[in-house]
Amino acid sequence: MAQLYTRDTQAIFWNNNASAIQRMLDYDYTIKREKPSVAAIVAPTSSSKFEKFFYGPDEVMIPLYKSTAEAKAAQPQADVLLNFASFRTAYDVTMEALELGGFTSIMVTAEGIPERLARKMNATAKAKNVIVIGPATVGGIAPGAFKIANIGGTIENIVQSKLHRAGSCGLVTRSGGLFNELSNIIAINADGIAEGVAIGGDRFVGSVFIDNLLRMEANPEVKYMLLLGEVGGTEEYKVIEAVKNGQIKKPIIAWCIGTIAKYYDSGVQFGHAGASANGDMETAEAKNKAMKEVGIHVPASFNNLPEIISAVYHELHAEGVIKDIKEPAINVCPSVRKSKEFICTISDDRGDEATYAGFPISSLATPDTGKGIGDVISLLWFKKQYPKWATDFIETVIKTVADHGPAVSGAHNAKVTARAGKSVVESLVTGLLTIGPRFGGAIDGAAQYFKYADDNKLTPAEFLNHMKKEGVPIPGIGHRIKSLKNPDLRVEGLKKYAAKSFPATPLLDYALTVEQLTTSKKENLILNVDGTIGILMVDMWRALGYSEDEINEFISSGTLNSFFIVGRSIGFIGHVLDEKRLAMPMYRHPMSDILYDVQVAEKI
Repeated sequence: MAQLYTRDTQAIFWNNNASAIQRMLDYDYTIKREKPSVAAIVAPTSSSKFEKFFYGPDEVMIPLYKSTAEAKAAQPQADVLLNFASFRTAYDVTMEALELGGFTSIMVTAEGIPERLARKMNATAKAKNVIVIGPATVGGIAPGAFKIANIGGTIENIVQSKLHRAGSCGLVTRSGGLFNELSNIIAINADGIAEGVAIGGDRFVGSVFIDNLLRMEANPEVKYMLLLGEVGGTEEYKVIEAVKNGQIKKPIIAWCIGTIAKYYDSGVQFGHAGASANGDMETAEAKNKAMKEVGIHVPASFNNLPEIISAVYHELHAEGVIKDIKEPAINVCPSVRKSKEFICTISDDRGDEATYAGFPISSLATPDTGKGIGDVISLLWFKKQYPKWATDFIETVIKTVADHGPAVSGAHNAKVTARAGKSVVESLVTGLLTIGPRFGGAIDGAAQYFKYADDNKLTPAEFLNHMKKEGVPIPGIGHRIKSLKNPDLRVEGLKKYAAKSFPATPLLDYALTVEQLTTSKKENLILNVDGTIGILMVDMWRALGYSEDEINEFISSGTLNSFFIVGRSIGFIGHVLDEKRLAMPMYRHPMSDILYDVQVAEKI
């Protein structure tokens, strides 16, 4: 892989590090990326489904997931894992990602992962051809394309260091802080960097100098390279060997910091875990000398790096290897941004025409579109275009439950309120407020319990015993009037439609086997209309490809009852208008219909 990242690269961010994620998104906005570089966040302890971040003056929602597996399944295009876990967890997170597959690179920020584990992690990654940046790193950057977390510093520093667009230098360092400093030095003395990686400060890191320099050798955008090593280790000698055998032909500028170490009597560790010489070969002085001997551009000291960079750049520019770069237009992040108070993902009333889930209302509302209220519900409730068989079923449900006469509690309340002189909306609300566990709730309950029985492969007898132990009458079973000999024609109609139009009805089939058992005990213990609707809704969602978790969420959030609410609102309004049309007087319940049992109060 010659190019580490592109403008299409997206990452899964492990651990909700809000400031680091925001810096990535600010960078995306600045360079005018078409889509955010963070596709998902893994936040195992969060109960939220998303996190809001600024994208320029606006906001975007980044989805949250409980695990890397869940995030990867939902965002398969994201092939970079940014592992911001602590050193106690980072190894396990990386190994899980390597086992999952689908990642081309993994960045590990944690410092101090036990060396035994780090070596095993790095070996596994190499075997799977996955680039590991780190441990103990701030990451890498492909200017103008993709940047990892905090590398490069603030957005102002990034633009000043020309990291907003690709230059000509390939930069590889151990230190993240010196990476930023060198990016600035290269910007001042040349045209910036084409790609950069801070490989990390721990003794055993995933991708070493030679891995990155060989990739940059193959990257046509990189015209020369700069390596900043340090005292300790022997990785620089692999680069020396690659130059000697011709694997690396592009000019390299290099310096190993830590030459002051020779003035100490004993070994001294300089900052990083790996910055300690364990022999003469590992001293900065020895490595600088060896690199210079094979033709690598090595300055007399770190302070001389700028002039070496300038000289190499201008020589390549004069030869025509490096061309002049046209500065691209960039966005400027606002200095003051205000978070939005509300989020709407179903409709948009901006522009010339309001939309339902992205569809202009005119494409749904007029008779010639062939669309109905079922299509509108599928868009506004589920943000999906359902096929005709499903939208027709939704409309059938709404028509089926629209009214059940004036005696039911909701209709009764609406009528009494209307007769008190209240408005349509006030009367409607009093009816709607009766909808719940005892009125309409059997739809929710039937879906919940029958699905539970089916999911757990309970036989009808086992299901009945389970409900008996729960102390709950089976929702959706039983009718006061209807029975096997006197079937409910609404139920028959729904079953007939499902048999004709549904791809499959496994839960209804299961419910009918339960009905055989319940009606053998009592003829009116039939599958009623509420039960049939709830069960067929589950069959509909399964046929539409929803996961079991998504269906469970629909049930628990009250989606099924919402169909009852919409349908019954039609009937309630009809009763309210009927009362007003008839100019009915104030209602008073007849005293003969009340059992009075009032005792004389005891004196305390």
